[in-house]
Amino acid sequence: MKKIANLVFNSFVNDSRVIKESVSLADAGFQVEVIAHLDKNLQKEEKQKIFLIKRFSYLDRNSTKTKIAKLKAYLIYLKESVNYCKNFDILHCNDLNTLPIAFIIKTIFNKNIKIVYDAHEYETETIALSGIEKSITKIVEKFLIQYADKVICVSNAIANEYVKLYDIPKPAIVLNTPVYTKVDKHDIFRETFQIPKDKTIFLYQGGLSSGRGIEILVDTFSDIDNPNVVMVFMGYGELEKFVKVKAQKYENIYFHKAVSPELLLNYTSSADFGISTIEDSCLSYRYCLPNKMFEYVMANVPIIVSNLPEMKKVVEENKIGIVSKENSAAALKEAIRNAVKLDKKELQKNIAKVKEIYNWESQEKILLNLYKDLR
Repeated sequence: MKKIANLVFNSFVNDSRVIKESVSLADAGFQVEVIAHLDKNLQKEEKQKIFLIKRFSYLDRNSTKTKIAKLKAYLIYLKESVNYCKNFDILHCNDLNTLPIAFIIKTIFNKNIKIVYDAHEYETETIALSGIEKSITKIVEKFLIQYADKVICVSNAIANEYVKLYDIPKPAIVLNTPVYTKVDKHDIFRETFQIPKDKTIFLYQGGLSSGRGIEILVDTFSDIDNPNVVMVFMGYGELEKFVKVKAQKYENIYFHKAVSPELLLNYTSSADFGISTIEDSCLSYRYCLPNKMFEYVMANVPIIVSNLPEMKKVVEENKIGIVSKENSAAALKEAIRNAVKLDKKELQKNIAKVKEIYNWESQEKILLNLYKDLR
C-alpha cells in the first residue's frame, strides 16, 4: 500500500478540499496522512474518517502575528515534516508553502518519491503578495514546480497561465465542488428571522473578509428600491462586526452565524438566490471558481456572480442565474431586478443538470486518474 503525505500549512480543522481529497485517496487504497501544524486545543495526532492527521510545530494565528514568529513556526514545521515524510511514496503539496518540503526530501533523502503540487489558487498572484515578496514567490515557484511530477489547478484559466509561465504540461483541473447531495427545500431563515413569505431571500455564505464584495452588498441592500428583497449574510471573518452593525440598522439585512458543514446545505436551501461576489483585485481572484458557487447549486439555489471569466462561464453556459455587470451597488441592483424575473421552473431544471456535472464525485475521478499516471 503506497503512503501519501498530504501536506498543508494550516491546522486542518475545516479544510474541505483536503478532507475530500484525503478520503478519496484513502478509499482508493492509499495510506493517507495529513501533515498540518499544531494549534490551540488540537491534538498532535488524531484519526479522522479513514486517514491519519499529524500536526507539527505550533502556530497560533491569533497571537503569532509577527513575520519573524510565523517564519520560525514555518521552519520548525518544515524541519519536522521533512524528517517525518522522507520515507513516504507520494507527497501531495497543498499550496506553494509546502512545496519546499517535497523539494528537500526529493533532492536529499528520497529521489524516488513522487510530488503532486496542488495549487489552490493562482499562487503568485494573490492579493496578499506585492513588491519584493511577490517577486521572490515567483522565483521560488518557477524553480520548485520543475520537481513536481503532477500539477493540479482549481480553474481552467489558472491552469493555462501555469502552462505559459512554466512551460509545463497542462495541469489537471480539480474543482473544489461539494459531494453530490439531494437537498430538500428548507425555510430556516424565514423561521429564524420571521421573514414573510412574499420576500425574496438573497444569501451570501462564506468568509466575511475583504475582497468578497461584502461592503458593496451592504450598500446595495441598504439603499435598494425593492421592498420585497432581503439579504442574509452567514459566515465569519474580519467583517463580521461590520455586518452585524448593519443588520441592526437595516430591516432587510440579516446576519446568521456560520454553521457546521453537516448542516450547511440545509441552511443554503432556505435562500431563494445565492450571491458569490469576488472583487477583481488580483489575478487569483479574477480566475477563481469559488466553492460557494457550487454549494449554492448543490442546494438547488440559483446564483448571482461577479463578472469574472470563470464564474461567468459557468453561470451563462448553464443558465443557472445572473452575472452582475460589475461589482457596484448599481450593477448588483440591476442583477437583483433581473434575477427575480427569471423562470423558477427553468432554473431548477438547469440546476438539476449542473449538479450532475459539478460535484466531488466527478472531480474525484480526475484526481484518481492523475494518481494512476504516477509511476
